[in-house]
Amino acid sequence: MPDSFVPPVDLELRLVRYFTVVAEELHFGRAADALHLAQPSLSRQIRRLERELGVRLLDRTPRGTRLTEAGEAFLPQARELLRSAARAAASARSAAAHGPFTVGYTTHQIVTPAVRELRHRHPEADVRTLHVDWNEPRSALRDHRVDVVVTRFLFCADGLDITALYDEPRVLLVPLGHRLAGRESVTLADFADEPLPRFTGSDRIGANPPGHTNLGAVVETLEDKLELVASGEVVSLAPAGFGGNLRPDIVVVPIEDADPLQVVLATRTGDRHPLFPAFRRAAEAHLVPSGATGTGRPRAGTGAGR
Repeated sequence: MPDSFVPPVDLELRLVRYFTVVAEELHFGRAADALHLAQPSLSRQIRRLERELGVRLLDRTPRGTRLTEAGEAFLPQARELLRSAARAAASARSAAAHGPFTVGYTTHQIVTPAVRELRHRHPEADVRTLHVDWNEPRSALRDHRVDVVVTRFLFCADGLDITALYDEPRVLLVPLGHRLAGRESVTLADFADEPLPRFTGSDRIGANPPGHTNLGAVVETLEDKLELVASGEVVSLAPAGFGGNLRPDIVVVPIEDADPLQVVLATRTGDRHPLFPAFRRAAEAHLVPSGATGTGRPRAGTGAGR
């Protein structure tokens, strides 16, 4: 038998999805609730998947459910299998100009005017919107949860096409009573020794000024960052679009010399929905706020202008 030959396996994606939920919860009851299934039915479906694979994936113990060695090995492949299926379905729909067109947007990005224009010009289209967490624009595109995302450009652009919309100034968030809280504006040098939040992953590139080495706790969510600022553990840069009413115990101070953030449209390279050009025109016409500074377009997929 050639080494390249892989015998076919007939797996139901539904069962694979059930397994990933149980693996994430490590509790059949919680997984059944999340899947809106009866727990005995979920148990039967998992056993069916195990029979198809010929291995045991999960062990139930007095302390709960745990993955077997086979389950640990299968889980990342199962997740990728589900993502691949979603990408294949989305690509087929896009190629046929059918299926929904989903516009993603991150925190404090208002896409309503452009979406309204697109729906007006294409009343037959199924145009949807979906909020994307601040650190997930890239993964939301790669997983085909959205077809385009309006976001601040703080992520790796490999495999993506980027269209710049406008520049957005940055402000400094400090706790009430901080030594800089009463200033009309500050410079980067004014808080060069202050701790800033620490970010991980590829979706927070450029969130802090270059060369700033005094970093505090790692933050995963906007709410965590605001709590750290309010408690006095860090100060933090933020887009001016966040406004001045984040929390009553946080003061917003303009920064004179921080590089602005780019607000962009991002989409998958080579996999654009037929409605994307129309949405891009609507976004360029309606999503540039009053007083914003226009920018040159970065080269597609290069991350230029970050």
